[in-house]
Amino acid sequence: MVIDDLSAPHPRAANGADWQLFTDGVMGGVSQGSMQRESVGGRLALRMQGAVHLENNGGFVQIALDLAAHGGALDAGAHEGVELEVFGNDERYGLHLRTDAVTRPWQSYRHPFLATPEWRVVRLPFRAFQPHRLDAPLDVRRLRRLGLVAIGRAFAADLAVARVSLYGAS
Repeated sequence: MVIDDLSAPHPRAANGADWQLFTDGVMGGVSQGSMQRESVGGRLALRMQGAVHLENNGGFVQIALDLAAHGGALDAGAHEGVELEVFGNDERYGLHLRTDAVTRPWQSYRHPFLATPEWRVVRLPFRAFQPHRLDAPLDVRRLRRLGLVAIGRAFAADLAVARVSLYGAS
C-alpha cells in the first residue's frame, strides 16, 4: 500500500495529505530545517535538511505526514510494517508513528534506521517499534501520523525519501 510515491505536487503526498516540516522551535529549541522536493542521487525525492541543536532543551527536525484524511486513522492491521526508500548522509534517523492513543506531542512509537549515501529500501516491522513516553501498545489499526525525524544529538541532517509504503499485506 503506497502512502507516498511523490506522484502528487509538492507538498502533497499520494495519500492526499500534505507533508509538514517541524523543528524543536515549537518548544523553544534552536534547530533549523528545510523541506523541499528535488533530485537526489538521480531520483525525485522529498528532502529534509537541517542542523539539529541541543540548546534550550531542543534536538529535532522532522517531516511529518497525516495517514488518513480529515484527522481519521489508517488501519494497517493487514500489513507487517513500513517500507521506506531513502538516501542520506550515513546518519541515524527515526521513523515515529502516532496513533489516536497518543495524546502528547513528545509521545510516539519509534524505530531507528540508517540512511546511507545510496538509495536503498529500509523495512521497519511494526513489532519492532518502541513506545516513547507512553504505556499503550502500538495499535496499527489506529495509525494517524508518521514522522521522519533527525533527533537526539547535534548533527547535520540530510535525509531524502522517494517512497513510503506499507509492506506485507496478508
